[in-house]
Amino acid sequence: MSLNETDALSARRLLSPGQWALGLGVVGGTAACIALDLLTGIGPSPLQWAQGGMCALIVLYLAVIGFKLAMVLGSGRSTAMRFAPGALETFPDAELPRYTVLVPLYREAAVVPGLVRRLSAMDYPPEKLEILLLVEADDGETRTAIAAQRLGRTFRTVVVPDAGPKTKPKACNVGLAQATGDLCVIFDAEDRPDPDQLRKAALAFRVLPDRVVCVQAELQYWNPWTNWLTRCFSAEYATNFSLTLHGMDRHRLAIPLGGTSNHFRIDALRDLGGWDPFNVTEDADLGIRIARRGWDVRMIVSVTEEEANSALGNWIRQRSRWIKGYLQTWLVHSREPVRMWRELGTKKTLAIHLTLGFSTVTTLINPLMWLMTLSYFVFGPEWMEPLFPPAVLYGGMFAMIAGNALMCYALMLGCLKRGLYAAVRAMLTVPLYWALMSVAAYKALVQLIRPSKRHFWELTVHGLDTSDEAGEVVHAR
Repeated sequence: MSLNETDALSARRLLSPGQWALGLGVVGGTAACIALDLLTGIGPSPLQWAQGGMCALIVLYLAVIGFKLAMVLGSGRSTAMRFAPGALETFPDAELPRYTVLVPLYREAAVVPGLVRRLSAMDYPPEKLEILLLVEADDGETRTAIAAQRLGRTFRTVVVPDAGPKTKPKACNVGLAQATGDLCVIFDAEDRPDPDQLRKAALAFRVLPDRVVCVQAELQYWNPWTNWLTRCFSAEYATNFSLTLHGMDRHRLAIPLGGTSNHFRIDALRDLGGWDPFNVTEDADLGIRIARRGWDVRMIVSVTEEEANSALGNWIRQRSRWIKGYLQTWLVHSREPVRMWRELGTKKTLAIHLTLGFSTVTTLINPLMWLMTLSYFVFGPEWMEPLFPPAVLYGGMFAMIAGNALMCYALMLGCLKRGLYAAVRAMLTVPLYWALMSVAAYKALVQLIRPSKRHFWELTVHGLDTSDEAGEVVHAR
């Protein structure tokens, strides 16, 4: 049994008794007040409840947009670790720490040749490097593909026991138990990290304070021009990893890690109990647990390339898993809100709510807000004015029009930051992309409610775009 399975912060038990009681109390109290008004005329009417709820949603919407924009605009003064020319040469090979690379694989036989080639090209002394290929016990095809390769002495295959939950974090915990390095990093099967990324991370840990137990590299997509979906996806990643996370780094907020290219001090990672095997965005959860322990995550300027999903169904499956994991993480860390606030402080606590929880709520309510905005312009305000006070009605209009325009602007800044100049025009249609996010969000919510699907890990198919010069075909989770 991993440490996380007995940890109070495990997503295995999604809601605490207190959260259940609070939720039932809110629903029951609201229903009682509405019933009281209908029977006696005392108390707020159902319309007043709706008006109050809409006002709260507008405030929430503006808070999320304001936070995201503040992080983007604040990224210009990022304190992320940058590497001057020749900086890596100041850290001689003899002094480099031992490094473990964890690569979880499942049904990915086709990726093995390219994966081995890329990892073999990493610029790190072989005698100080171990690469653990984590393969599920029931995945004979991938194990056969690995056996067919001429692996160097840095590679070792680790078979993950065939037991639930069958997730990436469980596989990583198995690898962590066998790791012999001082530092470790997670790479997905399709990743293409900078060859010197391990050296950069090792140097970052050498010069940063001991409380920094994780450094996160930037992620970007190598196929932004496949279609409209990959343009939007690439712009989103550019904004998140090149701007938003740098802004969070500057303000020393809790950084929700990306699923790959996060580098750890192994002793700290083991002290935390590794990854939560029941959380389907185990990376974001781990970033919050690091912050709650009083440690830090910092960004480093090094890039890992991935493939952007170019097929709609594939994209929906991946995005719904991410959103489900964000909701899991938010609910788990909100079990004891006072304790979380004491451990993190007000600024970090609010940032977590705005990043993981409230941001997802706005994705769920987007269709309603868009529908009301469209109705306002098509049918006029006459039918809406009796329902909502002017402050609520026009505040909602402002939130939708100005808020969406500002978020489009932020994505354009992300495109410019990454040099994706031809994608700037596509950002004018990005509300359609956000509509797809809402579809994925509702799918995630349904899965979260169903116990049989709550911890289900939906695989994402990669290798849909074969136009890359490497010509690699990848099937990755």
